[in-house]
Amino acid sequence: MKHVIALDVGGTGMKAALVGADGELLHTARRPTERERGPDAVIAGILDFAAELHAIGTERYGTPAAAAGVAVPGIVDEAAGIAVYATNLGWRDAPLRALLSERLAGVPVALGHDVRAGGLAEGRIGAGEGTDRFLFVPLGTGIAGAIGIDGRVEAGAHGYAGEIGHIVVRPGGPKCGCGQRGCLETLASASAVSRAWAAAVGDPEADAADCAKAVASGDPRAVAVWQDAVAALADGLVIALTLLDPRRLIIGGGLAEARDTLFVPLRAAAAERVTFQQLPDIVPAALGDTAGCLGAGLLAWDLLATEVSA
Repeated sequence: MKHVIALDVGGTGMKAALVGADGELLHTARRPTERERGPDAVIAGILDFAAELHAIGTERYGTPAAAAGVAVPGIVDEAAGIAVYATNLGWRDAPLRALLSERLAGVPVALGHDVRAGGLAEGRIGAGEGTDRFLFVPLGTGIAGAIGIDGRVEAGAHGYAGEIGHIVVRPGGPKCGCGQRGCLETLASASAVSRAWAAAVGDPEADAADCAKAVASGDPRAVAVWQDAVAALADGLVIALTLLDPRRLIIGGGLAEARDTLFVPLRAAAAERVTFQQLPDIVPAALGDTAGCLGAGLLAWDLLATEVSA
């Protein structure tokens, strides 16, 4: 059976799969990234994991994987196959595509950005299926975005397209890791809500999920924290939709798991802010934490299609 290897590398864990031509997950596996061991050890772990998947596929299906797709965080030069920089993983200018292809006996490898890969999967086979223009926004540790256009995701001229988490929505607000103040992700990410809720209740272990539950139960402290985050998020999203005019806005990540607790006030807040703009459908992501891995698989299949057409 023809298949590809898919790897989604995160700051704490890696997800991997063998993916069939129809997008079916033939085999899945997970393991820790072990970033505490340093960037060289992380890269070695990625190579070992990919080699393990390669061996499983060869044994199970009688033929090696036709290609591999790998999605990684940080700054990614997809054309050159280089993982330029990742704060959480500590690497700089890692030639991952070349290293993986060598380890996998010459198998062609596609390297992509984790959020754009997740957006590719959501756009083609998830919540954006059948939509020509979408914006995928995962609300997790930070906030990023993937701009979907006719079945592909726009990387931008320098690989930074979609970084809406660094739109300044509250000038002079909290300091962001990027160096600015008041960035969207400092106010409306799952991490930001966790920090605000922990401070409100005086419990350092309290997190965004706890806050969402408290909102649902009517806790006024939680409602205040949640309203602040939703207002900031709506401000940032309206800026994004003004620039991009998507037909569908797909919200994923940890905060999206709150479902109506997030989506009902967010839709209302966005509707209040638009004037001439066309408000897109605002929907939850459909693929959960498998989106990045499925997207990596799609990158691999796209690479094979490009090679065939060439």
